[in-house]
Formats: sequence, C-alpha cells, structure tokens
Amino acid sequence: MKIGIIKYNAGNTFSVSCALNRIGITPTISDDTKVLSTMDKIIFPGVGSAASAMKYLKEKELDLFIKDCKKPLLGICLGLQLLCEKSEEGDTECLGIFPQNVKKFRTTKVPQIGWNKVKNLQTSLFTDIPKSSFVYFVHSYYAELGKHTISSTTYEESYSSALNKDNFYATQFHPEKSADIGEKILQNFVEII
Repeated sequence: MKIGIIKYNAGNTFSVSCALNRIGITPTISDDTKVLSTMDKIIFPGVGSAASAMKYLKEKELDLFIKDCKKPLLGICLGLQLLCEKSEEGDTECLGIFPQNVKKFRTTKVPQIGWNKVKNLQTSLFTDIPKSSFVYFVHSYYAELGKHTISSTTYEESYSSALNKDNFYATQFHPEKSADIGEKILQNFVEII
C-alpha cells in the first residue's frame, strides 16, 4: 500500500508520517503531482492559514490534482477546511469538494485546543471507534454541519468534525495526535477500498 502525504507550506507532514510509521506504513511525502499520482491513497494534512495554503497549492497545481483525485483522500484539520467551499479565514475560496462553508468560532475561547468528543459516527472511517470517543483538536475555524457530515463535535455549537463525499474523507481533529483512537482511524482509512 503506497500512501502519499501532500507536502505544502501548511502541512504537518512529520507528525502524520510518524503516526503512519506506528501502524507499519512508510509514506511518501511530496508536492510533485506526478509522484503523488502513483500513490494508492493520499493524505492532505494542514496547520496554518487558508489563504497562504491555497496560494501554494495553486502554484504547484496541487489544487487541480486534489480536485481531480479519484483515489481515497483524507484531509486533516486545515486539509478539511480547504476541501470546503469557502473559508472566513482571509475570505478564501477553497477547493469546493464539500459544499460547507468554514466559519470562525465567535464567542468561545479560540483556538479550541485539546481533547473533545466526536459523536454521530458514520462510514467505515469510524469502524470499531466507540461512540463519543475523545480526539485531539487545534483550530479556530470549523465546517458547518451538512449532508456530508460523518461526525459532529460541540464547541460553542455543533459542527462537522469529519466529512465524507465519494472518495474524499476529512477530519477537523488530528488523528495523528489522538493516541490509539487516532491510529485506528488512520488504519481504517488505509483499509478503505
């Protein structure tokens, strides 16, 4: 199984790579679309600013690669937000895979840092994950609830903590920092056909 991690100026590639190593996978980290196109599955991690991340993705034509991807792809944190329609962070037009918009938390302390529950778990991404499991979050922006929501979390209000549409999966939380639960979610993604 060849797993590619998209390298860009907001990717938290090292921690994702280490988490994959722990489940027996050595990923390929690249910003070269030709290299990434040879992979069986793609992980699109991210930490940072939506606007600067989209700029880099466009410069490397990674935006087109992601939009055209037919293989299972997992967005993480900023990766989830960039897969959405638009982000309030810098009034950024994103990739438009998921029709949700990304909004900023208004009244609660931001960023949300730490452990929180994921509820209403759906799809094989959450196979054998107990209901109301705790996972690790670091974010100030969130995707609205919608028809592609496959888990929700409450912080100020309920929002999409995971999304799925066709071959695209995404988590607002960091599975690579979420201990055994996170490793199981990564394993589930690796096993998606």
